[in-house]
Amino acid sequence: MLTLASKLKRDDGLKGSRTSATASDSTRRVSVRDKLLVKEVAELEANLPCTCKVHFPDPNKLHCFQLTVTPDEGYYQGGKFQFETEVPDAYNMVPPKVKCLTRIWHPNITETGEICLSLLREHSIDGTGWAPTRTLKDVVWGLNSLFTDLLNFDDPLNIEAAEHHLRDKEDFRSKVDDYIKRYAR
Repeated sequence: MLTLASKLKRDDGLKGSRTSATASDSTRRVSVRDKLLVKEVAELEANLPCTCKVHFPDPNKLHCFQLTVTPDEGYYQGGKFQFETEVPDAYNMVPPKVKCLTRIWHPNITETGEICLSLLREHSIDGTGWAPTRTLKDVVWGLNSLFTDLLNFDDPLNIEAAEHHLRDKEDFRSKVDDYIKRYAR
């Protein structure tokens, strides 16, 4: 985003000629997280899946953004699913916090928006959890994949949805379609 990026450039230019009081110096400091986010957001926007859109309500706060996933195949095709992402101060040592804002019938997302995606876990048993080498691009691609190849009925967060699929695939599809019509348009 240009606004924060230009602030970073301006701050770098002022490093050599600091003549103002320390109070105003502290207002100019940019966190490591924000420096990382300027780079990562540019990379993310250049490599978004065609089914995803990112929106920054405040271009000066790259640590808070919304993601819209519109799957073009599978059970969730035709739905529009909103996610809210907040990147904590300790990023990239800890993963972003992500919540699904759209009510959904999904084995890996609860109806209240909790998400089961290993790369969003700080400590993961299978070794696929968060690592400082991961980026926002990985998070977005992972969320997008929850609607296709990472859809997992064998290790569900929403056990009721997974059991529903196991019991009656057609009725599961019908309930997914109903949720899309009611909540994901």
